[in-house]
Amino acid sequence: MAYSDVTIVVDERDDLFYTRAALQAHRPGEGRITVQPTPASSSPAALAHDMLYALGKRLAPGPDSPDVWLDSVNAAWLAAAAWGVAMGVRHVVVPRAHLLTIRRIDQLLAWRESTGAQLTLLWQKAPRGLPPTLARVERRISGRTQFKALLAEPGPIPARPSFPPAPPAITGAAATATGQSPTPQPRGTRAASTRPGRRAHPCAGALATAQLDQAAPAIEIASEEAAALAALAHPLIAGALSVLAFTRAGLGSLRFTRDLDISGDVCVIKLHGVGHRHCPLHAVPAWARPLLAGARAHHRLMACSPRESVFSPVMLAEARHLRAHAGRLPQLDLSLLAGILVP
Repeated sequence: MAYSDVTIVVDERDDLFYTRAALQAHRPGEGRITVQPTPASSSPAALAHDMLYALGKRLAPGPDSPDVWLDSVNAAWLAAAAWGVAMGVRHVVVPRAHLLTIRRIDQLLAWRESTGAQLTLLWQKAPRGLPPTLARVERRISGRTQFKALLAEPGPIPARPSFPPAPPAITGAAATATGQSPTPQPRGTRAASTRPGRRAHPCAGALATAQLDQAAPAIEIASEEAAALAALAHPLIAGALSVLAFTRAGLGSLRFTRDLDISGDVCVIKLHGVGHRHCPLHAVPAWARPLLAGARAHHRLMACSPRESVFSPVMLAEARHLRAHAGRLPQLDLSLLAGILVP
């Protein structure tokens, strides 16, 4: 098997030029990151943590860290893949790849398969030491000019996705005027459907509900708190706490939120109350859209159905980690909400 989107850059003399060029190429906003492997780390998930760090995520330190579940190799690489997809990463450059074990090289190749990104490995020693997995890579280059040209190439997928402003709700006569057929409403709900935050059909997804219901505006938070949420390493925790921050949702609001309750452009989210007695639609602020995109990517990479709950893993088995992270953000005052939401 050959890897068409993997490139080996042979730097047998360990020329400092290649390392500097790789570090300067780190531009997450353009869809290209440089992952620097932690030297001599024996942690099985170390390279996944390095990937998360390159993606702007920071694991909480300490022996009782709420990110301890990311010490699991599978959990850490799944989180890294979800963020890679959500952030539109299209090219990953890894210096000093010759120091990686075969197992970690295999992990990188599996991550590339999950995300569709281009992978460039700097092999900074003689190429005869290439393991069999990399010996099958067809694209192998050497020379400064070729490396510069490689870094200038567009990747196989677009750069970071843009999240447009939420469109106004299309209801009744407006939908008819634009040639759309408004989704029929259950009897007795039409008058309530035009008021912000009120439910339309209790089990409809976000897109269908948005045609009938105005989204409740997002609660504003300080940029420092938004940045703290954006740095959380696990996509489900980052997504769940961001929803709590901009909605101040109550008991069980996230437990039943499905993939189809997040609109395709991540501009609106629908929450579900117990028994679907109150299922409000909320506008998603710009800062939270990449975080919800990460949560949704995580859900889809697990091959879950669009009708399954996105946040259920952190509502149950990993509830303590959600509560712990909420406690680490005192300015947002999410501890009580998180404590109520999870058993």
